[in-house]
Amino acid sequence: MQNEELFEEIDVSESVTQKHLGLSLKKFFFLLSIVVILGIYLGILLYGTSSLEILFGLQDYQVYLYDEVSRLKLENADLQREYFELKEISAQ
Repeated sequence: MQNEELFEEIDVSESVTQKHLGLSLKKFFFLLSIVVILGIYLGILLYGTSSLEILFGLQDYQVYLYDEVSRLKLENADLQREYFELKEISAQ
């Protein structure tokens, strides 16, 4: 008798998602698809061809190039000074 009472209390009309999450199966799959789409979108933003990783890499490369330009300008000034000194010595 006790087993029959337990089985009567179980409502078989509810799906698993309604029992555990309180959502219908349709709403559950809809929300799951939105979460998956947002995850893919964020993955593309973070790791795609126009991602934040590439942006930060390009900013680092830009800083490196600015430093390289400054170094080469100084080296060019030294070489020009040396050239003009040699040119002046050869003119005498």
